[in-house]
Amino acid sequence: MRLHRSVLTAAAFAALAVGATTALAAPASAAPNTTPQKVCGSAYKTVNSAVVGSLGTVYLTYNASNGQNCVATIRNNPGAAVDVSAYVYVPDTDEGAGDGGLYTSYAGPAYVYGKGHCIDWGGGISNVYVQITGSNCALLKENRVTSTH
Repeated sequence: MRLHRSVLTAAAFAALAVGATTALAAPASAAPNTTPQKVCGSAYKTVNSAVVGSLGTVYLTYNASNGQNCVATIRNNPGAAVDVSAYVYVPDTDEGAGDGGLYTSYAGPAYVYGKGHCIDWGGGISNVYVQITGSNCALLKENRVTSTH
């Protein structure tokens, strides 16, 4: 039941993050050769990633010095502004962060403290979304879901 609750919570958080910021967000500038480290900070190392169809990749990064995770969704081909989102959520602490809106290159950064906790994270580009639950949990196998809406 806990996994089901965290999946629903993460999905709801992602929808809320995209909906809440779409109306308020200004488009990010197209930044060729953008990396997760350029979005999150140079101290953040990529610990996981997931392709968002053929449109881009969502990255989970971690900063060992402060225990923070950061997520960024980066388009393969920056261009006209489209819906782009990124979110990260820690079910154990019920803490999460997200970014979403009409962006030309990427969404994020979204930061949350995650040291010693399982992480749920994901993002979307246009109408393709990826959601990862139970990530970076030692022996627990993560679950990945890609959907289109």
